Amino acid sequence: MKNAIQEFSVYLKVEKNVSIHTFSNYLHDINQFVEFLKKTGHGIENGEVKPEKVDRLAIRSFLGYLHQAANSSATMTRKLSSLSTFFKFLCREGRIEENVVKSVPRPQKTNKLPTFLSVDEMFRLLDLPNPRSFIGARDRAILELFYSTGMRISELSQLMQEDIDVKRGTVKVFGKGSKERLIPVGQKAIEAIHKYLPFRKDRIKDQNPDPVPEVLFLNFRASALSIRGIRKILEKYIKGNAFPANISPHSLRHSFATHLLSAGADLRTIQEMLGHSSLSTTQKYTHLSIDKLTEVYDKTHPRARQKR
Repeated sequence: MKNAIQEFSVYLKVEKNVSIHTFSNYLHDINQFVEFLKKTGHGIENGEVKPEKVDRLAIRSFLGYLHQAANSSATMTRKLSSLSTFFKFLCREGRIEENVVKSVPRPQKTNKLPTFLSVDEMFRLLDLPNPRSFIGARDRAILELFYSTGMRISELSQLMQEDIDVKRGTVKVFGKGSKERLIPVGQKAIEAIHKYLPFRKDRIKDQNPDPVPEVLFLNFRASALSIRGIRKILEKYIKGNAFPANISPHSLRHSFATHLLSAGADLRTIQEMLGHSSLSTTQKYTHLSIDKLTEVYDKTHPRARQKR
């Protein structure tokens, strides 16, 4: 199994050309499955995990284990998709005859609405970092750019300085599957980046990294700021400043889309900016808009105030 995973890793990088984030997810899911097989004895022969010995029962048992560990249906579906891609690769390479994962039903999807901040809450969050230091200026630029564009954290971490076109007010983003798209950038985000750049230059001069990172956002040691690093920065401001408990870093992306929709933007435009391949993925934000309309109606219409 170890050799099969190594070959699959090469396939993901060379042929599929997946992003670093997707690559990491694939390997994490597969290795988690292998560890499960070792503990439970599924797919084991002569003390080793054999792909050809993995059956439908092993896959369903793994889903049961994930469910007991309180994984969401979306997470379980993603892990199942990772395994299906892996076993499809093994079929192509002639290591197994059948992709047993395809025969296992996907967990039932729950219609969970995205969490988001109100406009006032969002503005309060953006004002939290003090832009008079490297850390504060960087964090302000990250928050402003994240809210201004709605890009993914993985896309933000890969951003280069030259990807931002100040004159046109756009940013070039490489999304899932290395798909390139242009997103408008607000003036506040551009101003925050301009204030951060001198601090970035001084940090590189002080730390003298070799080589000098090409990405826009750096950590205190002047190395590239990782996805995990950006997530921790966002969580620091969200968790420590009396925001709703269910708000996460990804909620900032939801806030971007929700505020655009509430202000009259059409779904196709929002889909393009978010980098969704399907409009159905973007349509979840219409539920938020309807909920808001209902709330306003219940509070303001004379006949709606009566208990239904």
